[in-house]
Amino acid sequence: MIDRKCKVTLGGLPQKIHVKGDETKPVLLFLHGGPGVCNRHTVMTVHADLQKEFLVVAWDQRGSGGSYRGAAVETLTIDRLVDDAHELVLWLCREYGRKKVYLLGGSWGSELGTWLAYRYPEHIAAFVGFGQVVNGAKNEELSYQFALDEAQKAGDEKSIAVLKRVGPPVMGVYKGGFDGMMAQRRVMMKYGGYSQSKKKRSYFRSMVIPMLCSGEYSIPDLIGVAKGYRYVLTAMWPAVGATDFPSTCTKFQVPYFVFDGVLDQNTPAALVQDYFDLIQAPKKELIWFEQSGHNPMTDEPERFKSLLRDRLQALEKEEPTV
Repeated sequence: MIDRKCKVTLGGLPQKIHVKGDETKPVLLFLHGGPGVCNRHTVMTVHADLQKEFLVVAWDQRGSGGSYRGAAVETLTIDRLVDDAHELVLWLCREYGRKKVYLLGGSWGSELGTWLAYRYPEHIAAFVGFGQVVNGAKNEELSYQFALDEAQKAGDEKSIAVLKRVGPPVMGVYKGGFDGMMAQRRVMMKYGGYSQSKKKRSYFRSMVIPMLCSGEYSIPDLIGVAKGYRYVLTAMWPAVGATDFPSTCTKFQVPYFVFDGVLDQNTPAALVQDYFDLIQAPKKELIWFEQSGHNPMTDEPERFKSLLRDRLQALEKEEPTV
């Protein structure tokens, strides 16, 4: 059993990873969301049972968590993070004697994983995305409209005023930048667009408390978490908002899976089917989670993990990565 926290230099910057699990099993690299939302506790503590079937790797991406220090703002680009991820994949293959690794990416992690699988397929065994990003501008238009419609139905004048003050996003970007986006997200979450089970919880209760209670992060890591979220998202969001996968990324050389929540209004589920239909891949599958929002790994954890194990272990029988 491996349980190793260390820093790996990627793109010239030391970045923190945690590797944990059975060293004889396939490597599963978890790509967190945001960008800048470091949540390695998700696969290290909340879903630690995955470590029985996989050697799980959680990575604090450039500018977040344990990788916050030294991340210059000009390096916070999609291209640089994709190249960081590629360098990490190569390091994992060398360090643990693997041919390929599996990718699991949620929200922004689904965008990062899609680009990685598209550009550097040689050492990728398969990609699994959830909270799947499709088109940044349309994503925010739909998410904003959902929040406004729900607030109007509820007669929630306070939330309506907040949304009208922020205004509809332009090319995925809100007036006020980070603060405008967070204002929209709070209303969207309030009405269940993130998760039905979390709609009455604040962001702090649903996101921050589990992180603090996990024991996964050192004090410097937590400082990086707190500072990195605004720092990275502010730098990268205009580029993320300009993402348009249907016109850029449809042909893959690796198996491509999407596990998506029907109720997702954060990266709206309404965009996923049309994009999925365009995808060409050796194997592809779209699995819907009827009771889930943005994160089916949290909303329907047992079904999510059962399907993840089933699909990746079936691929492993066809072409072992170890």
